[in-house]
Amino acid sequence: MSETETPEALTSTQPALVVTRPGGREVLQVQDRPVPEPGPGEVLVEVAAAGVNFIDVYQREGVYPMETPFVLGKEGAGTVRVLGDGVEGVSPGDRVAWAMTQGTTAGWATLPAGSLVPVPDEVELETAAAAMLQGMTAHFLVTDCAPIGEGSVALVHAAAGGVGQLLVQMVVARGGHVVATAGSEEKCAIARSRGAAETIDYTAEDDLEGAIAEAAARLGAPDGVDVAYDGVGAATFDASLAALRPRGVLVLFGGASGQVPPFDIQRLNAGGSLYLTRPTLAHYIARREELLRRGQEVLAAVASGELDVAVDGRYPMTEAAEAYAALEGRTSTGKLLLVP
Repeated sequence: MSETETPEALTSTQPALVVTRPGGREVLQVQDRPVPEPGPGEVLVEVAAAGVNFIDVYQREGVYPMETPFVLGKEGAGTVRVLGDGVEGVSPGDRVAWAMTQGTTAGWATLPAGSLVPVPDEVELETAAAAMLQGMTAHFLVTDCAPIGEGSVALVHAAAGGVGQLLVQMVVARGGHVVATAGSEEKCAIARSRGAAETIDYTAEDDLEGAIAEAAARLGAPDGVDVAYDGVGAATFDASLAALRPRGVLVLFGGASGQVPPFDIQRLNAGGSLYLTRPTLAHYIARREELLRRGQEVLAAVASGELDVAVDGRYPMTEAAEAYAALEGRTSTGKLLLVP
């Protein structure tokens, strides 16, 4: 190790959230583990908060296979304490945030220096932790995956959730219009507060596809929406396809209700030469310059007040199962955090 800010703050062990075997929330355990030592090109960070995300659920359940046991978590924010050999551009005491870096729901975490995004002074570390994975996901969805322009009409499912609220705000900021779906009138009100022009409580609709078509028509899109951003998956996939105009784009970026089963790709032809993509954030921040650009744009929007990140719950690691129950049950609105 080359530099340290506060060696007296380091202890020999730390709490970490561990997946003991593939399964449900019962396989989560908080275990004492040795404080890791940063290797070459790495830093040791004191974690202020870690994000709760569906990718954690997919890893825990084995949808994304992982060798167990492993420390859960891919997102957070904290303060750099120790530098490994060869680290440049980062100093002890720097406030940083990260996403898509495995094993960081812990008191201390080692991370590649190249995975860190500096946090502006105006942004609290907990807010930065809440903004990174979902914020950069929403950012790449509207800027690169299916770009939104002036007058675009977008369908956003689960619009009161963490990604959903950010997506609505980003679509509107780029001049687009949003048809939002959510699971209650209360959640629809949240989507409207973020700028959604049309909202649909899917629990009150017998014909979700028809309700979406009518809402799109009221926004000047009688042939369907330009893009459907769908993080719900199995429960909404058919409605998302049906909502698209000819040559429209379905962006399936998650499966909160379950994974979409295999389907006949001729449905894309019959629907009007439709496009379907299943992106993941890792491929849109793979290069250091792209990570910095995307992360800094998100955090700058948070710092300026242009982007509001709603934190719906803060849980100690010992209550991680409750946090994931709220996420998986889709009872939460906004972001959930685990605080070491």
